[in-house]
Amino acid sequence: MRHNMPTPDAPNLARRTILTLTAAAAASPCSLLTACASEPRHPDSPLATTARTTSMPLSDDRLYVLVNRLSWGASDTELNLARQLGAARYIAQQTASDPPAAMPPAVQNQIDQLTITQKPLPALLAELDPLKDANDKQPYQKELNRLARESASRHLLRALYSPQQLREHMSWFWFNHFNVHQHKHNIRAMLGDYEERVLRPRALGHFRDLLGAVTRHPAMLRYLDNEQNAANHLNENHARELLELHTLGVDAGYTQHDVQELARVLTGHGVQHGDKAPHLRHDLAGLYVRQGAYEFNPARHDFGDKTVLGRRIQGRGAAELDEVLDTLASHPATARFLCNKIACFLLSDTPPPSLIQRMSEAFLTSQGHIGTTLNVLIHAPEFSQAAPGKFKDPMHYVISALRAAYDDKVIRNTTPIVNWLNRLGEGLYNRQTPDGYPAMADAWSSSGQMAVRFEIARAIGTHSAGLFKSEDSIGASEQAAFPQLARVSYYQYTRAMLGPDTRQALDNTSSPQDWNTLYLSAPEFMYR
Repeated sequence: MRHNMPTPDAPNLARRTILTLTAAAAASPCSLLTACASEPRHPDSPLATTARTTSMPLSDDRLYVLVNRLSWGASDTELNLARQLGAARYIAQQTASDPPAAMPPAVQNQIDQLTITQKPLPALLAELDPLKDANDKQPYQKELNRLARESASRHLLRALYSPQQLREHMSWFWFNHFNVHQHKHNIRAMLGDYEERVLRPRALGHFRDLLGAVTRHPAMLRYLDNEQNAANHLNENHARELLELHTLGVDAGYTQHDVQELARVLTGHGVQHGDKAPHLRHDLAGLYVRQGAYEFNPARHDFGDKTVLGRRIQGRGAAELDEVLDTLASHPATARFLCNKIACFLLSDTPPPSLIQRMSEAFLTSQGHIGTTLNVLIHAPEFSQAAPGKFKDPMHYVISALRAAYDDKVIRNTTPIVNWLNRLGEGLYNRQTPDGYPAMADAWSSSGQMAVRFEIARAIGTHSAGLFKSEDSIGASEQAAFPQLARVSYYQYTRAMLGPDTRQALDNTSSPQDWNTLYLSAPEFMYR
């Protein structure tokens, strides 16, 4: 990450004010959020009451907290929607596991033009094969990079503009949970399919369905080297991460023997996007499975019986994996591990153990239904009582800043956003290790991180940064413009939530551009 960036051409006083405020942000969020922190906390809070009735309205600050936590940032459009629907209906809409809601037409038009939208994964991979086999590898790498950029663009457009914000929020969460790294092999070509056909449709549904689709997707199989996993030549990578990171958690009591036995279960599951099927013995031919670019090749499978977590698995082929996944998805350790991780993502770095217990019970009772589990979290008194105190990681910071600045004005060029995320150290698909990006504040609250955030705030607050210039018009001029952040919603929702030092600093700015920059750099804006 680059920390020593050139100082922008901003007034020294404004910069000193911002850096003074932000220096204390990570260390003492409560002292900066005096308005929220000093509110009385009642066990029967308004948000908790919405679990039982639709008639109780939320105060403006509570509504802002609710929207800001469920979405990628409280835009005017999102706040108006929540106010119009009321808290209970808004929550129900956001947690529904129905098919994804339609995107705004201008956004959908951009998405429809992408290659990853128009072509299925096997066709994309087939088109890449001649480039991969050519002597000059530059066209191959260039096309892989282009497909990865398309995936990032679609992901960002949905985060910015989807009317079902929680689905997009959780789609990012699940990608990070089931992380793959784009620069391994040809995974760049698989990212779009992985997100579109596996993660996003199941982000609020049953975890077992999500787990099964992820475990068999070519991106995961390739990333965790399961193509190299065959009878008598075990590769344990996928098995280990399936237990440690995807389901039970590291402290769940499984053993190295369980890892080895699960690796045996996973033998034969791999990637195949060519036209030729393997030549198999007659007794194995009926066990072959091919779905898109995924295949189960029985000639590579260990057909011996296995024992995973004390459960005997009869050797019979691809169905063995489903039996193990059923066990893992319904395990109490999986419920606790996932619920703690979700609560850390949406609420705080240290969620109450009693809340994790209630969420875990709902997870197990509902057979792992993610939307039902989220409802327990959202309707919990802890969710409404806590002052905004979850420090924003770079993705949350950048997207929330753009949603606050431009609301539903549709961005045409996502390249600046991709670059900002890369500079902040949380680039899309760039985490090399399978654990995903960290969610805790101490990973993102360094002075160097704050300095880069200031520059991004200045870029957004003082001009449009190339966001509304189409990506195919490189070099063309763009009319200078900047957003108007000091608008009605600021006075209605957020001004009362700022500390007195921040309000005074904003009141003393000399221009709208400086006001924008200071607001997006303020310590309170670093929390949700």
